[in-house]
Amino acid sequence: MNVITKTITMGDGRTITIETGKLAKQADGSVMVRMGNTMLLATVCSAKEAVPGTDFMPLSVDYKEKFASAGRFPGGFTRREGRPDDYEILISRLVDRALRPLFPSDYHAETFVTVTLFSSDGIDMPDALAGLAASAAIAVSDVPFECPISEVRVARIDGEYVINPTYAQLEKADMDIMVAATMDNIMMVEGEMKEVSEADLLGAMKAAHDAIKIQCQAQIELMAEVGKAKREYCQEENDEELREKVHAECYDKAYAMAASACADKHKREEGFSAICDEFKAQYSEEELEEKGALIDRYYHDVEKEAMRRCVLDEGKRLDGRKLNEIRPIWCEVGYLPGPHGSAIFTRGETQSLTTVTLGTKQDEKLIDEPLIQGTDRFLLHYNFPPFCTGEARPQRGIGRREIGHGHLAMRALKNMIPEDYPYVVRVVSDIMESNGSSSMATVCAGTLALMDAGVKIKKPVAGVAMGLISENKATKYAVLSDILGDEDHLGDMDFKVTGTKDGITATQMDIKVDGLSYEILEKALAQAREGRLHILSKITETIAEPRADLKPHAPRIEVLNIPKEFIGAVIGPGGKIIQGIQAETGATVSIEETDDCGRVEVAATSKESMDGAIARIRAIVAVPEVGEVYHSKVKSIMPYGCFVEIMPGKEGLLHISEIEWRRIETMEETGLKEGDEIDVKLLAIDEKTGKFKLSHKVLLPRPEKGGEKK
Repeated sequence: MNVITKTITMGDGRTITIETGKLAKQADGSVMVRMGNTMLLATVCSAKEAVPGTDFMPLSVDYKEKFASAGRFPGGFTRREGRPDDYEILISRLVDRALRPLFPSDYHAETFVTVTLFSSDGIDMPDALAGLAASAAIAVSDVPFECPISEVRVARIDGEYVINPTYAQLEKADMDIMVAATMDNIMMVEGEMKEVSEADLLGAMKAAHDAIKIQCQAQIELMAEVGKAKREYCQEENDEELREKVHAECYDKAYAMAASACADKHKREEGFSAICDEFKAQYSEEELEEKGALIDRYYHDVEKEAMRRCVLDEGKRLDGRKLNEIRPIWCEVGYLPGPHGSAIFTRGETQSLTTVTLGTKQDEKLIDEPLIQGTDRFLLHYNFPPFCTGEARPQRGIGRREIGHGHLAMRALKNMIPEDYPYVVRVVSDIMESNGSSSMATVCAGTLALMDAGVKIKKPVAGVAMGLISENKATKYAVLSDILGDEDHLGDMDFKVTGTKDGITATQMDIKVDGLSYEILEKALAQAREGRLHILSKITETIAEPRADLKPHAPRIEVLNIPKEFIGAVIGPGGKIIQGIQAETGATVSIEETDDCGRVEVAATSKESMDGAIARIRAIVAVPEVGEVYHSKVKSIMPYGCFVEIMPGKEGLLHISEIEWRRIETMEETGLKEGDEIDVKLLAIDEKTGKFKLSHKVLLPRPEKGGEKK
């Protein structure tokens, strides 16, 4: 067994080890990456041949966390891991986006990368090591790959950038981003911030890149020690004569179409398709069976070149806009009467219809992951139905796209919800049309819907997607604001930035070209800020601030803090008391214990229900006062008196001698029975037992001397 290990020392003294040759040796490449007691196994397997007709990179990346890694059992009936949860899918996407651009463009074999968490002590965050592990597995394999990459998490804590912070450190951070890069270039950025400046974000990216360079160098050294040559392959057939013919006959027409400033997406697509169809018309059906796929591929390259040259040489975009121009925007709030808040946000041919629902503690999302347990009080869900792009196909549930886009929008908005906001908030964005960054439309529509719902957000948030067209290592480039779908597909960068007027709240960037300088990133961020402020002005023209009150049918929530010792009294045996309050008043009541009190949350859709429930709870937690008179109810009759309830859950004995001034031999003489109501005065509370001394007779006129029965 030939085990090879490389050690990386981080700036704070912690170490990362990469080990290969011990586990999963039948995979094309495998490594175990360890930091502290966190250990991830990464493997790569790639088919020897491509599926005929494949002209893309069929890469699958899966990140998995074993419950056993933290010494826990999975939930559910089967007690075993099931389909990936949202967190695992999000990490898989982060790794995929960093790896995919670095496979050779003519490599089309099915490739599977799997990263599995096998050990964790809950201190170091494993997702920050997933990109390094995946890249190292490819590095030690024979799978062709341009160069190693790595990913790190950067947090800013007390003004300092911290690489791969612990869970405890991250809680104190005002910035949390993941950065992927090669030795030379940033490839991917995603994260959230608490209104930081563009300069601060660039500083975090530079700090991340410095750490990544060390990790990439370790992989290069590991590759040299393993000494495995990259495989030879031939997975793409080409016809250079046909390629030149397609370019010669189609380029000028495609350029003219690109420069025609056609703002209608479908008309533009029809125009480009007509050029290709016209070229194909010179061939017979038999010839097209052989050459059709090649013609489509070569024409795609022609279309891409025409669009890019049009932008770089003439500054003309496909829809005729200037480079920094935002498409026309219109907004509307309160469109749907049923939800607690709703909004339409339309930017060009991208449109989101978003709703807000306000709920109680019972609506919280439960989180039960191997390393994270808890609840979420702010939820954002994103839906991308096929009709939004005019596709004739069924909708089959949510995929990785929906989870990823929704997560970005959630991070953009969540820090604008006040920390003490009593409601659970669910935002749902349904994309009605899509032609360029529906996730950013979701952020804008979410802001509008939250304000329409009366949610007291701290500040409005807007988002914009930036693009890049460049050549010759970016010596000539154009930064595009509010990119179209085609500009994303045919361009070199997709850079989404969200924020308030005062700073950035979230970002996501994918770079598809080498040699992107920090100068270009700085320009893109500055141009994004201009676009964001323009969009914010359109949002605030529609609704300047959150509505003063909730919608009439929205639940009202009030929070009471009660002494801990009364939590059991409010709940009652088997939940009898709290269930009774809900049944009698129609309100929803939830209670939890905090460090210093019991937090009672009461929700109701009417003032009567709210007041009734609160009165019941306050009566339960009220402390009886000596000297006070209470209107009580007889709960049971005993030979020596009766037990009466002076407050909900608080009973005391009204002794037979304290009912009347006259001497009573039996309770039958009083005429009292269960359910009767009687006023009593609290005379004293026994300090040892807490029992109440009650009297009814002191509330009656005292008979003159000699009038009492002897």
